[in-house]
Amino acid sequence: MTRVGRWRLRWRMAIAALIGAIGAMGLAPVGAWPATLLALVLLPSLLIACATPRAAALTGWAFGAGWFAHGLLWIIEPFLVEPERHGWMAPFALVFMAGGLALFWAAAAWAAHRFARGPASRTAALAVTLSLAEVGRAYLLTGFPWAAPAQVWVDTPVALLLAWIGPQGLGLATLVAALPPGWALARGRGAGALALSCLPAAVLAAAAFAAASDREAPAGTGAIVRLVQPNAPQHQKWDPAFIPVFFKRQIDFTAADPRPDLIVWPESAVPVALNDAAATLERIAQAARGAQVVLGIQRFDGWRVYNSLVRLDGAGEVAGLYDKHHLVPFGEYLPLGDLAARLGVYGFAAQEGQGYSAGPGPRLLDLGALGAALPLICYEAVFPQDVNAAPARPNLLLQVTNDAWFGTHSGPYQHLAQARMRAIEQGLPLARAANTGISAMIGPRGEVIRSLPLGQAGFVDAVLPAPLPPTFYARMGDGPVFLVLLCAALAIMLMQSPRRSPT
Repeated sequence: MTRVGRWRLRWRMAIAALIGAIGAMGLAPVGAWPATLLALVLLPSLLIACATPRAAALTGWAFGAGWFAHGLLWIIEPFLVEPERHGWMAPFALVFMAGGLALFWAAAAWAAHRFARGPASRTAALAVTLSLAEVGRAYLLTGFPWAAPAQVWVDTPVALLLAWIGPQGLGLATLVAALPPGWALARGRGAGALALSCLPAAVLAAAAFAAASDREAPAGTGAIVRLVQPNAPQHQKWDPAFIPVFFKRQIDFTAADPRPDLIVWPESAVPVALNDAAATLERIAQAARGAQVVLGIQRFDGWRVYNSLVRLDGAGEVAGLYDKHHLVPFGEYLPLGDLAARLGVYGFAAQEGQGYSAGPGPRLLDLGALGAALPLICYEAVFPQDVNAAPARPNLLLQVTNDAWFGTHSGPYQHLAQARMRAIEQGLPLARAANTGISAMIGPRGEVIRSLPLGQAGFVDAVLPAPLPPTFYARMGDGPVFLVLLCAALAIMLMQSPRRSPT
């Protein structure tokens, strides 16, 4: 038994939670990816010491709980907008969110211990089961892939591998690079075995730098895009005393010289519903002086409410409409509310005016000479599968968001990091207008070309980069990686099955 194996389970869980929290330092805004690799290297030592699948599951859960509690610390911020009413819920939200997401990692640790025998086999199995857990976290129950291990690479050349293998593939590569050295460390192997186990990390590094070797600046389209950032804190955004202040800021930023080709306002930037916004839209069009404007606005359709985005043409007419389709559970709607209404339980259904209703799905927005854009409203930029579901390849990605809900610590930075990942995966530029920041023009390799810092009112003009050719991931999505994971899981199970003796 290893030294770690002699520790009591509760102490091993406490240490696993601490190591998981340290590993989350690789996420934005800290970006300390070596801390993530160190945490993953130490994980096999904790799991190999477990005597039963149950102990492995509890240890894996503790590691995940520490990771998500640190990585999703921003989740308490929405409850502090009105602390006198909702502040008491903040710690419960963090505990339930971190503990719930950690169940995916607990299942992965349990399966690796249950279906593989021996430290080496269990370490290999863990890379597969953890990757499958991340796939499940990205897709099941509408998905929530925030704080995935692949996100720690966004400021490094390794992130360019997203164009080939996507976030799930990069997550698998990260685990394959980190876990074998952890096995060697746990087993006390010599320098030769440790060097051999580091081979996957060397391959990952070589592939990353090969992908980074062709990093010429992408060509520009010549079109100028203006990103407007009014900096409306959430506790003041809908205050009648402040609504005119924030709206005037956006009008002034829109009217500034020189006139751009496209002006982008953030999510829910207009203080009236689209149904009653004729005079407001006319004022916006006058300030734009013939430039087209894309802005976030709410609209009603009977009892239903939509979180929408519209395009105003040069004459100020609504020339395009998109309704957000991937809504935030419990934040924008109550899950199963419409089903409850069918059963006679009313008051929770979106169709009865309780929360937002979902739009029909991804659609392209025609921006005239700038080409087609794929609109993403806030949370939708977190999901690469939603971007891949576009009806055709756009010329750019267009995100409008209100990150004031996320506070000023980590949430806005992590949201920006995921937007940069979507640009790399598709080989497309991404224009991002955020209410309180961070607004940015992002190039097709994920580079931030121009941006406005968090918490600053203003606007930024940037040349729209040209798109790159379609990437392998844009063509294939997560299918190839998922197939590899299923084959690897089947191979591990077959290799570990007991062999029958010849009669």
